[in-house]
Order: sequence, then C-alpha cells, then structure tokens
Amino acid sequence: MGKRVLLFASTTGYQVRSFSDAAGKLGIELVLATDRCHVIDDPWGDQAIAVGFEDPESRGPFDGVLAVGDGPALLAAQAAERLKLRFSSARAVAHAHNKFLAREKFKDAGLLVPEFHLNAPPKRFPCVLKPLGLSGSRGVIRADNLDQFNEAFARIQRLVEHEDNPSIQVEDFIPGREFAVEGVVRGGHLQTFAIFDKPDPLDGPFFEETIYVTPSRETEGIQQAIQDTTQRAIDALGLTDGPIHAEMRVNERGVWMLEVAARPIGGLCSRVLQFEGGITLEEILLRHAIGDDVSGGRLARGAHGVMMIPIPRAGVYRGVDGMDEAKVVEGIEDVVITAKLGQKMLPLPEGASYLGFMFARVETAAAAEQALRIAHRALKFDFSTALPIVN
Repeated sequence: MGKRVLLFASTTGYQVRSFSDAAGKLGIELVLATDRCHVIDDPWGDQAIAVGFEDPESRGPFDGVLAVGDGPALLAAQAAERLKLRFSSARAVAHAHNKFLAREKFKDAGLLVPEFHLNAPPKRFPCVLKPLGLSGSRGVIRADNLDQFNEAFARIQRLVEHEDNPSIQVEDFIPGREFAVEGVVRGGHLQTFAIFDKPDPLDGPFFEETIYVTPSRETEGIQQAIQDTTQRAIDALGLTDGPIHAEMRVNERGVWMLEVAARPIGGLCSRVLQFEGGITLEEILLRHAIGDDVSGGRLARGAHGVMMIPIPRAGVYRGVDGMDEAKVVEGIEDVVITAKLGQKMLPLPEGASYLGFMFARVETAAAAEQALRIAHRALKFDFSTALPIVN
C-alpha cells in the first residue's frame, strides 16, 4: 500500500496543484483538507479526495501531514498531534503564527528584537505597525511621526475590524538588508535549502516584496550568521518538524529575526527552487513528511530568481502588453500572470495578492536580478478605475 499524506490548505490554488503533481510523481496519495470541500468534490479532476477541516482523521490512516499557509499550518499541527504524526506541536506553531508571541520568545532567547508592544504609540520613531490577524506584508505600515502613526493606526483598524484578532503590534523600525531562509526542520535541527537575497530596499511606508534571488551574494560569515540565528529562533519557538520559511534583517548589529513560519514559501514562489535532477520543492517536502531522509537535496547549479509582480495602483485589471518581449529576455524561464481579467486589484497595505510571477534561472544572482528587472520593464499593465459594465 502506498504512502498517504494529509495536506491542509484554505484554497485550491497553484501551490496545492503543485503538491498534487509532486505526489503523483512520487506515488503518494494526497488527501486535501480544506474549508471548501463542500464545493470541491474532485479538487484536481483525478478522483482525489477533499475532506473538511473539522474531521480529516476520518479519511486516515496517514503517513504524514503538510500545510499551505499560516492558518492551515496550525490545523495541521493539531491534526498531527491527534494522529501521532511527525510535525511541530500546535503550541509551537501558534507561537510562530502570532507576531507578538514570537517576538516574546525571541527576546527571551536573547535574540536581537526591536522594542515592541500592542495598540499604543511608540516611544520613538520611525516605527512599524503590524496587524496580528493578517499575514505577509498586508497591513504593515511605517510611521515616521505621530501624525503618520495615527493615520496608519486608523487605516489598519479599518482593515482588521472583522478579524478574529484585531490587535496591532507597534515596534521600532529595523534598518538593514532583508533576507529569507527556506528549509525543513527534523528533530529540531534546521536543514537550509536556500538563503534568498531581497535586493529591493524594504524601508516603507509599505513593505511589498518583489524579488527573491538565491544563492545569496552575502559573505559566508553573514550567511552562517543568518542560519545560526534561524536555528536559535526555531529553538525559541519550539518548532521540531516540518517546513519553515523565515524572514530576517541584517545590519551592523547583527541578524534580527522577523518571523519563522511553520510552512513553505507561498504561492507560485516555490517554483523558483529547482533541485538537482529536476526535483521540486514540493517533492522534497512530501518525502520529508513521510519520513524520508532529504538531507541530500541540493539546489541545481546556477542562480534562481523570482519576482512577485507588484500592483502599481488600485483598479480593475484589463490586460497586459509585452508578454512576448518579457519571455525572451535572456535568463527568463517563465512569466505567469495570475490576475484575471475584470479582477479588482489593490496594492499594499490593503491588498493581498500580486499580478503574477516571473522566474529566472541563469549563472549568477546578479544576472538573475537583472533579467527579472528587464522583463518587468517590458510589461505594460492596463487598469480601469471603475468596474466594467457587463451587458
């Protein structure tokens, strides 16, 4: 009998499809636990099973559990405890998911952390406001004075008024270069797949991520410090098993851990990582979930880059020109527009999506970054300011 993995996801988008494809290659049966099972009888058109968040165990037994997204990761951890499967504890995942609790854990462990508190003005500026109930960079705003703080606080309050946790974390702004780490944890020990440089400065007022490039162009010493600090953060949170995606800033004082999420990199971004032999990140994570040793997994040679195509302004998406020119830029592997015609698009801090993704695979990180920027300049997006009239 083949192995079976339970995958928690709140949507059935590209990343879930990628896990389905990877499971098919590996001969693993993938069972999707989703809050949309009442409208998805056959999520991938291949007789796969969709079960509800509330009772996935009824479809067991399972050999492993995975999750796409922060909320589903907590549900996966809870299910893993009941099913006695290898995964980080629900308590640890909950701490990782909560920006305030994570900051407290990092501080207690002696990591560099900015001064932080909830729902009150800072003692000094600049500061950054972060809604606890939202993920990614949504709702994150920098304020340089009290007027900007009051405006940002009111703006975030409107955004989170219907969230389960409407609290707003206020913390000192951390200057420096930003990075991300992708990896897995087994028995509490981190295995790093990639350290991503984020070459665009993320200084605010909003913090929209655009380009990720690996391998990092930082010195070996800084890369080692990033990995060591990520391991210390994992220990502080109590994460023991499963994928992690960590974000941090580096300046002259050292490495400041922003977050360690108990799930893989989101959306289509996982396509940026290609392992030796053409193996995908999803294949690695599925093998890890069922207990295989994935310590031999190495990224394919060369540099890997992805651009999350930003939304330049609010409006209704009406199309894009320049796709052919972007796709033939040397080093560009693919350009994928995920926005749908007629879709209302909102930039950060209110928005929660991108126009699409571009991927580069070349010899050097510098060349990957350059290819992505040239391809992006070739794209011309059309937006209308009002909803289209449908006859």
